Amino acid sequence: GLVIDGRTLNIIFQGGLEEKFLELTQHCHSVLCCCSTPLQKSMVVKLVRRHLKVMTLSIGDGANDVSMIQAADVGIGISGQEGMQAVMASDFAISRFKHLKKLLLVHGHWCYARLAKMVIYFFYKNVCYVNLLFWYQFFCGFSGSTMIDYWQMVFFNLFFTSVPPLLFGVLDKDVSAETLLHLPELYRNGQ
Repeated sequence: GLVIDGRTLNIIFQGGLEEKFLELTQHCHSVLCCCSTPLQKSMVVKLVRRHLKVMTLSIGDGANDVSMIQAADVGIGISGQEGMQAVMASDFAISRFKHLKKLLLVHGHWCYARLAKMVIYFFYKNVCYVNLLFWYQFFCGFSGSTMIDYWQMVFFNLFFTSVPPLLFGVLDKDVSAETLLHLPELYRNGQ
């Protein structure tokens, strides 16, 4: 692991040592920045995003973490004694740090599986509809007339194709929460 303070971060950013700093951090399992300013926190996140081209996640619990949370791809705010600024600036909010494991391993896995199924569903729905219109053009001699009335099309998209995403969003859980918490490697298999 690497522990780095705000003074050292200041030297790194002002001296143009960002690439050497990134090389060093890539050899570490974890990097901890302590006693750093909000600007330095966000600069570290931006540096990692820009040079390593990876997805970043920032976790914060106070107003001093807002810029870091906003600079990351995914921001998690922890509501606590320092106020609600981090929660209001984040994508996800949790009440305690211990809930992070369930948020990532359980809800992250379920969300990923649901989105993968929904993408396939929407491709299937659109292929069916376009095929229907394509073959109808042969029937009507490519006159450009529409087969389906405008209001029927609106209701088709509003009622008939909105039910499956709602059902998947509420009911689809491919693996139980207990299993996902006991076997965290299942998260990687989903990717």
